[in-house]
Amino acid sequence: MDQKEQYKLLCELSSISVFRNVLNSKTMSCFIEYLSLNEENCKNNFLSQKLNLLGKFVCSLKDFNYNFSDFLCSKILSDENGYVVAAAQKKEIPKSVLNNVQKELKLFSDLTKLTSDNLCSYLDFDGYIPEFENKETDFIKIYRDRIENISKYGYGIFSLSGMFQVSDNNEFVPVKSADKISLEDFVGYRQQRKEVFDNTKALCENRPAANIFLYGDAGTGKSSTVKACANYFYNQGIRLIEIRKNQLFFLPEIMGKISENPLKFIIFIDDLSFNKNDDNFSMLKAALEGSACAKAKNSVIYATGNRRHIVKESFSDRDNGDDIHHNDTIQELTSLSDRFGLTVYFEKPNKKLYLDIVCNLAKKNNISADRQALELSAEAFALAKGNRSPRTAEQFITSFLNFGIS
Repeated sequence: MDQKEQYKLLCELSSISVFRNVLNSKTMSCFIEYLSLNEENCKNNFLSQKLNLLGKFVCSLKDFNYNFSDFLCSKILSDENGYVVAAAQKKEIPKSVLNNVQKELKLFSDLTKLTSDNLCSYLDFDGYIPEFENKETDFIKIYRDRIENISKYGYGIFSLSGMFQVSDNNEFVPVKSADKISLEDFVGYRQQRKEVFDNTKALCENRPAANIFLYGDAGTGKSSTVKACANYFYNQGIRLIEIRKNQLFFLPEIMGKISENPLKFIIFIDDLSFNKNDDNFSMLKAALEGSACAKAKNSVIYATGNRRHIVKESFSDRDNGDDIHHNDTIQELTSLSDRFGLTVYFEKPNKKLYLDIVCNLAKKNNISADRQALELSAEAFALAKGNRSPRTAEQFITSFLNFGIS
């Protein structure tokens, strides 16, 4: 590729319209800067500056294992542009835009054929030239499949991950090292998990789905059930957005952002509880009751808690003071959990179930200890902790792997 060919490629990249956001990345900025530099606009040290820009470009690929095609694939498929949004909403798209999409994807496909030798073939230099990985890729074919299955793949940031959190400035952030827990990791609580999974399946299939409150003893797997559910239905278009209690005021805005998205969403609130004067109470209540400003038809709310009554109530609250409608007030405070369409109770496991969980975890961790000795040690561990739970079983197995049976 000589300077004339590089200049032509530079002009074509500069004219990109639909996938303009891809050009704003650090890697593409480095690549365009490399193409821009030629002997006419660089009178001094042209060779060293050209190679310096190539080095910067290769270095920018480090987060993609130095693979240019992997970088392009990630950026193209996660780009939230006007075309993909219109396609997701089944809007009519101008023919000119469709033509631009085809041409730009063809251009990106051509970039996956490049090598360092191509880019430096005209340079009079026989020293070290940095290399990068590249694999010829047909982005037209890949993107067509994405558009045809947009309700499963999604677009923009939601195509990058299955689990998200909400930042302090109300932006969606993919969860790094998201929990990969699956249905096969559980022992017991089959009926509870079936209720949650069946409800999520209904959401995937555009059938009526309920908001769910999972409550019960600590460490029984309530949060893990929700995350396993999100992982299981990921390929069917489910995404999980976890919000903190103090972010409930963002619910209308969050719902607004996802309401037109072809994916389905679980809004997840872990360890939920309120004090009676908590301002966040009313926002969650509005969402659960289907308020137009705090509800998206493609989402459900799953919350976990240790108490059946989410709003903490003290005996002093029973003193009606000057509240004329005191009974109504008490009912308002104690009935928030009833506004969930489905409540699922996770009780503390009995001894048999606890030991079954221990033995299952031991098998998964390739522990071949005598079962009787293992169970005796596990039961002693639970008594020392003061409770039996799946979490206690996991802690015992971790302790066993580190220290053996005591």
